[in-house]
Amino acid sequence: MAEYHSDFSLLRGSPLGDDPALIEELHSALADSVGRQVDLLARARCDGNWHIAAARLAGLAASFGVDQLAALASEAESAAPGDPVIIAKLRAYLAELRAALAQT
Repeated sequence: MAEYHSDFSLLRGSPLGDDPALIEELHSALADSVGRQVDLLARARCDGNWHIAAARLAGLAASFGVDQLAALASEAESAAPGDPVIIAKLRAYLAELRAALAQT
Protein backbone atom coordinates (compact mmCIF):
# COMPACT_ATOMS: atom_id res chain seq x y z
CA MET A 1 0.00 0.00 0.00
CA ALA A 2 3.01 2.31 0.00
CA GLU A 3 2.20 3.34 -3.58
CA TYR A 4 -0.81 5.33 -2.35
CA HIS A 5 1.40 7.97 -0.80
CA SER A 6 2.80 9.08 -4.14
CA ASP A 7 -0.73 10.12 -5.14
CA PHE A 8 -1.20 12.06 -1.92
CA SER A 9 1.97 14.04 -2.44
CA LEU A 10 0.49 15.35 -5.70
CA LEU A 11 -2.32 16.93 -3.71
CA ARG A 12 0.17 19.00 -1.71
CA GLY A 13 2.03 20.57 -4.62
CA SER A 14 -0.91 21.28 -6.87
CA PRO A 15 -1.52 24.49 -8.81
CA LEU A 16 -3.73 25.82 -6.03
CA GLY A 17 -1.19 28.43 -5.08
CA ASP A 18 -0.22 29.37 -1.56
CA ASP A 19 -3.68 29.60 0.00
CA PRO A 20 -3.62 26.98 2.78
CA ALA A 21 -7.31 27.49 3.56
CA LEU A 22 -8.30 26.70 -0.03
CA ILE A 23 -6.01 23.68 -0.15
CA GLU A 24 -7.41 22.37 3.14
CA GLU A 25 -10.99 22.91 1.96
CA LEU A 26 -10.37 21.02 -1.28
CA HIS A 27 -8.60 18.19 0.50
CA SER A 28 -11.50 17.93 2.94
CA ALA A 29 -13.98 17.92 0.06
CA LEU A 30 -12.05 15.12 -1.65
CA ALA A 31 -11.96 12.94 1.47
CA ASP A 32 -15.63 13.60 2.23
CA SER A 33 -16.70 12.86 -1.34
CA VAL A 34 -14.69 9.66 -1.53
CA GLY A 35 -16.17 8.61 1.82
CA ARG A 36 -19.72 9.21 0.59
CA GLN A 37 -19.17 7.19 -2.59
CA VAL A 38 -17.54 4.31 -0.71
CA ASP A 39 -20.52 4.30 1.66
CA LEU A 40 -22.91 4.23 -1.30
CA LEU A 41 -20.98 1.35 -2.85
CA ALA A 42 -21.15 -0.57 0.42
CA ARG A 43 -24.93 -0.13 0.52
CA ALA A 44 -25.62 -0.66 -3.20
CA ARG A 45 -27.55 -3.80 -4.03
CA CYS A 46 -28.33 -3.16 -7.67
CA ASP A 47 -26.12 -2.63 -10.69
CA GLY A 48 -27.36 0.91 -11.32
CA ASN A 49 -26.51 2.31 -7.90
CA TRP A 50 -23.20 0.47 -7.84
CA HIS A 51 -22.11 1.80 -11.24
CA ILE A 52 -23.16 5.37 -10.46
CA ALA A 53 -21.09 5.42 -7.26
CA ALA A 54 -18.11 3.83 -9.04
CA ALA A 55 -18.36 6.38 -11.85
CA ARG A 56 -18.44 9.21 -9.33
CA LEU A 57 -15.27 7.83 -7.73
CA ALA A 58 -13.67 7.77 -11.18
CA GLY A 59 -14.69 11.39 -11.68
CA LEU A 60 -13.18 12.41 -8.35
CA ALA A 61 -9.97 10.61 -9.23
CA ALA A 62 -9.79 12.41 -12.56
CA SER A 63 -10.60 15.80 -11.04
CA PHE A 64 -7.88 15.51 -8.42
CA GLY A 65 -5.39 13.52 -10.51
CA VAL A 66 -5.26 10.60 -8.08
CA ASP A 67 -4.20 7.55 -10.10
CA GLN A 68 -4.62 4.94 -7.37
CA LEU A 69 -8.21 6.03 -6.78
CA ALA A 70 -8.82 5.87 -10.53
CA ALA A 71 -7.56 2.28 -10.59
CA LEU A 72 -9.79 1.33 -7.65
CA ALA A 73 -12.79 3.04 -9.26
CA SER A 74 -12.16 1.08 -12.45
CA GLU A 75 -11.96 -2.13 -10.44
CA ALA A 76 -15.23 -1.23 -8.72
CA GLU A 77 -16.94 -0.52 -12.04
CA SER A 78 -16.22 -4.07 -13.20
CA ALA A 79 -17.05 -5.74 -9.86
CA ALA A 80 -20.40 -7.09 -8.75
CA PRO A 81 -22.55 -4.90 -6.49
CA GLY A 82 -21.56 -5.40 -2.87
CA ASP A 83 -18.19 -6.97 -3.69
CA PRO A 84 -16.52 -7.10 -0.26
CA VAL A 85 -12.98 -7.16 -1.68
CA ILE A 86 -13.21 -3.85 -3.54
CA ILE A 87 -15.14 -2.25 -0.70
CA ALA A 88 -12.36 -3.24 1.72
CA LYS A 89 -9.72 -1.85 -0.67
CA LEU A 90 -11.61 1.42 -0.99
CA ARG A 91 -12.07 1.73 2.77
CA ALA A 92 -8.35 1.14 3.28
CA TYR A 93 -7.58 3.74 0.62
CA LEU A 94 -9.92 6.23 2.29
CA ALA A 95 -8.26 5.69 5.67
CA GLU A 96 -4.84 6.29 4.12
CA LEU A 97 -6.11 9.34 2.25
CA ARG A 98 -7.46 10.88 5.44
CA ALA A 99 -4.25 10.12 7.31
CA ALA A 100 -2.10 11.60 4.55
CA LEU A 101 -4.22 14.72 4.29
CA ALA A 102 -4.14 15.19 8.06
CA GLN A 103 -0.36 15.46 7.81
CA THR A 104 -0.51 18.40 5.40
